[in-house]
Parts: sequence; C-alpha cells; structure tokens
Amino acid sequence: MSLDQKYFDNLYEEFDDPWRLASGWYESRKRALTMGILPHERYTNALEIGCSIGLLTELLAPRCDRLLATDISARPLEVAQHRLASAQGVEFETRQAPHDWPGGRFDLIVISEVGYYLDEDSVRLLAERSASSLTDGGVIVACHWRHPVADYPLGGDRVHDLLAAASGLIPVATYVDDDFALEVLSIGGMPSVASLEGLTP
Repeated sequence: MSLDQKYFDNLYEEFDDPWRLASGWYESRKRALTMGILPHERYTNALEIGCSIGLLTELLAPRCDRLLATDISARPLEVAQHRLASAQGVEFETRQAPHDWPGGRFDLIVISEVGYYLDEDSVRLLAERSASSLTDGGVIVACHWRHPVADYPLGGDRVHDLLAAASGLIPVATYVDDDFALEVLSIGGMPSVASLEGLTP
C-alpha cells in the first residue's frame, strides 16, 4: 500500500530535512542534472509533486511563470515557503497525489523522488492524471532513487516502468546511473532541443 501522510509527518517531526537534501554533492548534482534535462528554457505553468523543503523548487521558480509546489505534509511546506518567500509566481499547497489532484493544465510536471512511496495502482493513476493535465508540447520529468528501501512499496526502476507504460507517455530524454534514473516523458514524443532552435538540417 502507498505510504500515508502520518509516515511523512512523523519523519518531519524529528528532522526538518530527513533525507539530507540540503547537504552533500549527491543531492546538489542530482538537482543540477534535473534542471539540465529540461527541454525548454521557460515554462508557463508548472507543477511539482512532492516538493519537500523546496530545494528543487528554488531552482525551478526562475524558469517558470507560475509554479505550484505540493507536498503531502504541511511541515516541509512551511520550510519551503520560508526559503522562497521572495520568489514570484510560486504557490504551495498540501496535497496527497495522485488522489488530491489540482485543476488546470501544465506544460511541466515534476515527479521527483515520490513515486516509490505509492503502490502500483497509484503510480498508474499518477501517470494518467499527469498525462491528462499536460498542455500540447508539455513534459513530465521523473527522477527516482534506484536502490531498494525496505519501507517503500516500489523501487525507482519499477516506478519509471509504470510511468512509461501509461498511455501516450514516451521517454524523450533519459539519464541513468547506479543511483538514480531521470527521464523526460511527453505525449507522442517531441522534437529535439537542437531542432526546435533550427540547428539541425
């Protein structure tokens, strides 16, 4: 079964940063790779699922006209809101994805390190709701830890298999190493960045 809100509330009661997102080269490198794999320089309306304390949110915000950052637990959102107090166009909401899904259409949906907290049916629903919320040319960016964790219902590779299997989602960019998988998915594929800028024959 999917991990519930209480699981995360208990973690954040003990630590503001239970996964040490703010320390170490591993996390900062992963965020840099996530930002680098985005195919467009700017986005009109973006959604970040599971923003935690807002470290990736902080990097996404300058590249988005509007960014909705959500998390299942209220405590990390308080930290994230403080971190981005001066950021323009950023909103924070407590939501339990995929069941509590926001309205609207998005040209970027970020699903980073959250899919393995869900069971398979919930990941399928997450993929379906994400795909149905994309604008034309919009993309989903998924990033997940690949090592097994006893508490988690799924592994990162299984999450990416389920996301890719959802109707219409096609990987258009992929980075994989021993530790994590990072993918950009779109509906029906998309032209390369170079071709969009007229650099290819």
